Amino acid sequence: MKKRLFAGLIASAMMASMLAGCGGGSDSNGNAQGGDKASGDGYSMTLIMSLRDEFLSTLEAGSKSAADELGVTLASQDAQNDTGKMLQFIESAKNAGDDAVLINLVDAATAQQCIEAAGDMKVVFVNRAPSDTSVLEAGKSVAVVSNENTSGYYQGEFLANYFKDKGKTEIKYLMLQGTLGLVHTEQRSASVLKALEDNGIKATQAAAPLVADYDRANAMDMISPLLGNTEFDCIIANNDAMALGAVEALKAKGMDPTSIPIVGIDATVDGIQAIKDGTLAMTVFQDANGQGYGAVKAAVNLIEGKAINDGTNYETDETGNICWVPFEPVTPDNVADYE
Repeated sequence: MKKRLFAGLIASAMMASMLAGCGGGSDSNGNAQGGDKASGDGYSMTLIMSLRDEFLSTLEAGSKSAADELGVTLASQDAQNDTGKMLQFIESAKNAGDDAVLINLVDAATAQQCIEAAGDMKVVFVNRAPSDTSVLEAGKSVAVVSNENTSGYYQGEFLANYFKDKGKTEIKYLMLQGTLGLVHTEQRSASVLKALEDNGIKATQAAAPLVADYDRANAMDMISPLLGNTEFDCIIANNDAMALGAVEALKAKGMDPTSIPIVGIDATVDGIQAIKDGTLAMTVFQDANGQGYGAVKAAVNLIEGKAINDGTNYETDETGNICWVPFEPVTPDNVADYE
């Protein structure tokens, strides 16, 4: 319900904003009349995704919905995890005369290259922040992301409460990590352990972290050899896909995935269903629609010289160059709100 409700609220808010920008009147055909043209009307932009997976497809849909409501012409491209292709798409957008480019970075360390390739276009990094956020420049380049430290921290808080309810203050864990070198991999991994420590749980590795690159099949293959040979109390995954790979691996070994808590991040469709089934203990909702909407809105605001979060309920960091789209924990108690 929450995902559908949020999308509806955003659409309503954007429509109200457009009407306000047009003076609020309309003719018999529903066309706005009076005042200046709607905010965003007539701008052209390109969204460049690192790849088109389930999550980023949702982000893409949110961006396109926002663009439709705001009167923005938005194209989208899939860089297929290739920084070279990403830079080519940025050059193409610039040569086409786009006003802004929305970039889901393949490699967070290449943000400066992307900014330089964009020339005079406004740049909005979405979902993945630059590894060095000092490259962001007020009025030129910004980021619309979620605070990854929060996502892992929610996992750790959930696990701490789970084990304290069982009278345990020392645990062993298995961790499935995403791609090494990505900022969100590092922050998700570190913050879950910090939350456990902050909440009085001594957590030690049952085995070295398994780098499964956010992939379900990789996670299943990598964790399978440890099952039955390693003692552990929980499985921590940097995203839902890897958490579900662990669930499948346990089932394949004839082990019950409900016997230990397995936690993920992203609240994907499959992740939500796994919580309802009891095989996934919890996940963390990363608002793909909100990030997509926020990116288009930030781009329009940049072009018009406004604060990047103007017209949204999102907060910014102290520089005003990063717009935070909040994470939310999803557990069996509230999972129905996220269907």
